[in-house]
Amino acid sequence: MILFESEIKSNSHAKISGFIFCLSVPPPHPVLTSLILKKEPRRRKVEVVVLSDIHLGTYGCRAKALESYLKSIQPKTLILNGDIVDMWQFSKRYWPKSHMKVVRRIFTFLSRKTEVIYIPGNHDELVRKFSGTTIGRLSIRNKAVLELENERVWIFHGDAFDVTMQHSRWLVKLGAIGYDTLILINTALNALLLMMGKSRISFSGKIKASVKKAVSFINSFEETVSRIAVDQGFDTVICGHIHQPADKIFSFGTRQVRYLNSGDWIENLSALEYNKGEWTLHRHPSEDETSHEEDPIPDKSELFFLLQKELKESSGFSRKESFATH
Repeated sequence: MILFESEIKSNSHAKISGFIFCLSVPPPHPVLTSLILKKEPRRRKVEVVVLSDIHLGTYGCRAKALESYLKSIQPKTLILNGDIVDMWQFSKRYWPKSHMKVVRRIFTFLSRKTEVIYIPGNHDELVRKFSGTTIGRLSIRNKAVLELENERVWIFHGDAFDVTMQHSRWLVKLGAIGYDTLILINTALNALLLMMGKSRISFSGKIKASVKKAVSFINSFEETVSRIAVDQGFDTVICGHIHQPADKIFSFGTRQVRYLNSGDWIENLSALEYNKGEWTLHRHPSEDETSHEEDPIPDKSELFFLLQKELKESSGFSRKESFATH
């Protein structure tokens, strides 16, 4: 998009504002949609999809695989559960086309009557100042509560329960830089392995699995979140943040809660899907394993045209009561 790409060259606040602006435009008129979506591929209909920890704007983001996943589904509700754009490491020198395509895919969902709920995380925490804002089918919240079939679901990013985040933010940010560097090295090595006909390996995955403190942190995080969810009367709790996809049952006396984690789009390529009363953890193939069948999305000029038209017709936005995190 012309407007958004020009903002990429400015400061971080402008970048995230451009991202929100792109998502918040009301859906185009059906006639316009039919003009730009010339070919309508078959998509899986999903009631709810939860994505987190995409980290757009970093070298580790697997945007091609994510775009492949997004064009394979048609969700009724899409929940972006934090760390969508990585503002801690965002650099105007790095915003590839594949990352822009992900943004366009989300925008296209809005044009197809998908409700999008954006729950900011720690890496995109600047968006939290917009919490409680609703523009068209896009809403920004600090948490979401879903009332599903015989099930109350509590959804939030999870950084509020990370003790390190609360007391050593500088250490966490330093660790994020080291993590991104490790992912960059890992990406280069995996490219070489694929050329040799071998499978990928994950450095950070092996480290997390082998270091006792990392395993202890993950277990403690999951148990803490689940215990609080039970105390709050929820049947299911969904988080992101720790890049560890999971589907577990925690028991506290006579009470149980289901803990789900949507994982990430750096290593695990995972998402949570809800259909017909059941949650499933979806694992998407790597981009080198997916089909490259074309699925047209609006180009720059078409999106610009839609923005101009819809801004004239937009009824504006409303600010609802802010959802407070714990």
